Amino acid sequence: MIDREQQVLDRIERARRRPAKVREERITLSHGSGGKATHTLIEAVFLDAFGNPALAPLEDAARLRIGDARLALTTDSYVVSPLFFPGGDIGDLAVNGTVNDLAVSGATPLYLTCGFILEEGFPIADLTRIAASMRAAADRAGVMIVTGDTKVVQRGKADGCYVNTAGVGVVEGSAELGVAAVQPGDAILVSGPIGEHGVTIMLARGELDIEADLVSDTAPLNGLVAELLASTSGVHAMRDATRGGVATILNEIATDAQVSVIVDEHAIPVKAEVRGASELLGIDPLYVACEGRLVAAVAGDQVDAALAAMRAHPLGTQAAVIGRVEADQPGMVLLNTAFGGTRIVDMLVGDPLPRIC
Repeated sequence: MIDREQQVLDRIERARRRPAKVREERITLSHGSGGKATHTLIEAVFLDAFGNPALAPLEDAARLRIGDARLALTTDSYVVSPLFFPGGDIGDLAVNGTVNDLAVSGATPLYLTCGFILEEGFPIADLTRIAASMRAAADRAGVMIVTGDTKVVQRGKADGCYVNTAGVGVVEGSAELGVAAVQPGDAILVSGPIGEHGVTIMLARGELDIEADLVSDTAPLNGLVAELLASTSGVHAMRDATRGGVATILNEIATDAQVSVIVDEHAIPVKAEVRGASELLGIDPLYVACEGRLVAAVAGDQVDAALAAMRAHPLGTQAAVIGRVEADQPGMVLLNTAFGGTRIVDMLVGDPLPRIC
């Protein structure tokens, strides 16, 4: 039995080492899911075209040195449907998402850009509401929107409103955070219950006869990150769990750091409403997007300080240690299930919840 399991693991590892190649002739929704298809698209098309040392780490933000200053730069686009949903809208989602990408890179977010792509006929009242939401989110996060752009396309050529944001922040200190820096012995922490944003969006579409008292977890994480980094020097990597969910981040850690990640299912915080809706939808909460949760890899001997710092912040009161990093079986993510078994947690295939951000 052990030999058979090892053969399976060896085949998976050989498959992962093959050069990335996009086999589809046209873009599909899966290419935007944050899972396998997205990673293949990035590696086979964009890294091939744009490859350079600043891009190669594929972190949530590029860290750049300009003179004596260390800066972080990121960009993101938002196409969420519906535009307004319980707990937020496309406006604060865009600000929070960009702030969070800077924060988990170890930067203090400072300035944002904002680009709107609007469809002819889009209500001015809705646009005003989105802009006000972005302003309020920027104020909460302590950042400024300093430049932007507006384009309008013909009726039927878009879906009301898309938003693009870019952000710049300053990186203090000399620490280099990144998933490739994760080491055996590290603990894996999550800052709170997972899957709330993705399930909230799915239910808000009204396509399913499911009712749940859920709101999106969209929030700026820079305050939480600052508290975490001030509490310990043992943080090796952070990612905000957006497209592809926590499972994707764990696979990125395992692959880039060439380690294995062992996760305990019973330790993962998931609200009953998210778990119930996910079961009805036939999806695993580990793959469902969050917009106000981060995953951190922290040195094992400093995990208590890190966990205490998270739980002391309003956005981290339900933070938990969900797993550990080991040297055996590099590239693998294994889940110890609630039933006493173990299963492989692979990267997301397909796109069960399209347009959630």
